[in-house]
Amino acid sequence: MARRSIAKEAETVRECLGSHPIVLVGLMGAGKSSVGRRLAEKLGIPFVDADLEIETAAGKTIPEIFADHGEAYFREGERRVIARLLGQGAQVLATGGGAFMNDETRARIAAEGVSVWLRAELPLLMKRVAKRPGRPLLQERDPETVMRELIGKRYPIYALADVTVESRDVQHGQMVNDVVRALAQWDGWDRWKND
Repeated sequence: MARRSIAKEAETVRECLGSHPIVLVGLMGAGKSSVGRRLAEKLGIPFVDADLEIETAAGKTIPEIFADHGEAYFREGERRVIARLLGQGAQVLATGGGAFMNDETRARIAAEGVSVWLRAELPLLMKRVAKRPGRPLLQERDPETVMRELIGKRYPIYALADVTVESRDVQHGQMVNDVVRALAQWDGWDRWKND
């Protein structure tokens, strides 16, 4: 049997999604924002970047929040903003790398949306983060050492996501198609049958 067209798979995903969000998780450099924006366009739903929402709410950039108040303060604001965003219907929500580490946030995402882990190998992550300097967690120590530590701590938690898609060094459109296909094949859509 021939593989269904990506347009048909996107239509299936959109129908199954109903009023629930798709939440992208993964390390910095995994492609959550760039893939997320294009995924939302393909599905015909809004794209929301949690980091931009946090900056808007705080009136400061994320590096400024980290510098002025520390990581714990940032994480609490991140938890509150994501909780608010999850209740805003069908959308593609790109989260910061640490958001899914919070037990409460992870439970809310599981209850209200479908989580997609964009999993990337270290060399690709390093290539991508080098293009965007100023990431707070990479400022104090050797970035590659920090990224290795984050992989060790976070990947077992990211693996709890509903769907995992390998982030590869390909065109964004190909990554979007990979996510759509993985979502179309996901067998957990019935969790919202009675919505």
